Amino acid sequence: MKKLARILLLAVAAMLLVSAFAACTAPDNRPTLKFGTNAEFAPFEFVPGGKGVIGEFDGIDIAIAKQIGDENGYKAEIVNMGFDSLILALENGQVDAVIAGMTITPEKEEEVDFSIPYFNATQVMIVREDSTIAKAEDMKGQRIAVIQGYTGQTAVDKLGEGYSYEAFKNGPDAMLELKNNKCDVVVIDSITAYKYVAETDGLKIVVDNNAFEGEQYGIAVKEGNTELLNKINASLQKMLDDGTIDRLAAQYAEEE
Repeated sequence: MKKLARILLLAVAAMLLVSAFAACTAPDNRPTLKFGTNAEFAPFEFVPGGKGVIGEFDGIDIAIAKQIGDENGYKAEIVNMGFDSLILALENGQVDAVIAGMTITPEKEEEVDFSIPYFNATQVMIVREDSTIAKAEDMKGQRIAVIQGYTGQTAVDKLGEGYSYEAFKNGPDAMLELKNNKCDVVVIDSITAYKYVAETDGLKIVVDNNAFEGEQYGIAVKEGNTELLNKINASLQKMLDDGTIDRLAAQYAEEE
């Protein structure tokens, strides 16, 4: 009897182990929600050394995308591409939404529908510690670097004549140009600027709130996709109300 009981106990244990393994390896059959991004804008989206929140990608926006997917019955997927290709990819149906630290502007609102704002930012200047640039006006005649398609490029355009710049495809390339003394200043979003400066010796941030207006990030969907937009807005509002986005911003500003 004892031998039979032991055999039955072992059999049950084996069944539980198989069930647990099957649960861990079960395929994710949820429909996919594709988010387009440009994963070179830490701490919002980047490729970490190890595994990220979604596949190989990590960051504030990536964590937000995952929660939006989970709350609405989707498996969030990240499609990485150049920043200036994102809206076209959305219009062509290559992605369902764009989350890429994208500033809500009247020009972009003519092409896409934006979610409610989920993050406030501004443009700042990164310079070397010995730089004499103390305000935006001091950039006149200097070698300016911006990121192609980012708000910093638009902000410098608005300064008028005498502010010529070179546009780079991503932040790391622009920062390398500054570190190698091939440009004098990089104009970029504030939280990203603080991240770069914290990780790089010999640089400092210059703020000029009189020259650069505040801006707000939003998630873009194809014009008329109200159903998806409503789901995204509901999830974003929940994350704003319960402090999730503030916690993510604080976490990723310190870690990468």
